Amino acid sequence: MAKGWTVVDVKQDWKKAFWVRALERVAGCSLRKVRQMTIGARFAKWGLGLFAFGVFLTFGIIAHYCAGARWPNGTLFMQNITLWWACPWTLSVAAVQAGGLGMVAIGLTLMLATLKSPTHPSAEGSAALWLCIIGLLGVFAVGYPGYFVFDAIWPSYYYSPVAAGKNAWLLGQALFIAVYFAGLVIAFMDARRALSLATQTATSSRGG
Repeated sequence: MAKGWTVVDVKQDWKKAFWVRALERVAGCSLRKVRQMTIGARFAKWGLGLFAFGVFLTFGIIAHYCAGARWPNGTLFMQNITLWWACPWTLSVAAVQAGGLGMVAIGLTLMLATLKSPTHPSAEGSAALWLCIIGLLGVFAVGYPGYFVFDAIWPSYYYSPVAAGKNAWLLGQALFIAVYFAGLVIAFMDARRALSLATQTATSSRGG
């Protein structure tokens, strides 16, 4: 009797453990998909917001064109007018706009690929998202309001130009563009894996 009860009990425990493991696998897969969809949506929303912010910043460039330069234009500045395009905020505004659109593309790609693939590997989506956000906001901070800070330290550094101030200002923007690029590379690798899984799923479905 005891022996028979032990065998039944073992079978029940085995069945219970089997279903627990199966549910854990299904739940884990669902949680990963939800997490990936959330990250993709956040990428898209932040990207759209930053792009809209970049469009709004163009009003400052228009105002600059209307008001004119704060300082007389130096000879070297006039020789590089096509590079500088006469406004100090052009680079930061363009970076925010283009970077925002890049985040939208990455976010939509992650969301679409996650819908099409049954599973998804663990990823550093949150880290990539915040690297992109910090990078674009940093470019704006250094390139737009930061212009006035640098101009207070090196008067007319942009229009003369003053090499020390100009290089420090540009390198500050380059640093944050590099931060954004690092986040974009991480997100790109994640999107690439998601697309590969989605492609494998579609190929398997056709084969079946």
